[in-house]
Amino acid sequence: MTRSEFDDIRAAIADETNRVGDLLRIASTLLDDLEHVRMREAALRTYYLRLLTAARATVAAESAGAPEPLVFLKHELDEHGQLPADDETVQRILSDARTAAALLAALDQPTVPKRTGLRLRRCVGTSRTLPR
Repeated sequence: MTRSEFDDIRAAIADETNRVGDLLRIASTLLDDLEHVRMREAALRTYYLRLLTAARATVAAESAGAPEPLVFLKHELDEHGQLPADDETVQRILSDARTAAALLAALDQPTVPKRTGLRLRRCVGTSRTLPR
């Protein structure tokens, strides 16, 4: 659900002219959405766990000197249609990975606030004064 949909629901609930049936319909819709989100979350958690397990098995296989350590990861990616099919796809994926790494590195950089000089406060109205 988008933020505006939540705002619409809040407005509908707050509207005192609503009938009980309208509120029950909203509650039913929200419960359906909640159930859908929980199912999707469970599926994503399962996918993440399988991918994490495959990645750990790949690293362990490499450490153990297995002849094909990537077999676990390749299998998991292939099951979800995520293996690169051609050289163009490979180059795009590598480019995306480099861009993501650069963006994450930039996020880790501390930001220095820009100073534009003294900040002047304005008083509006006759009863306001500047703090000293």
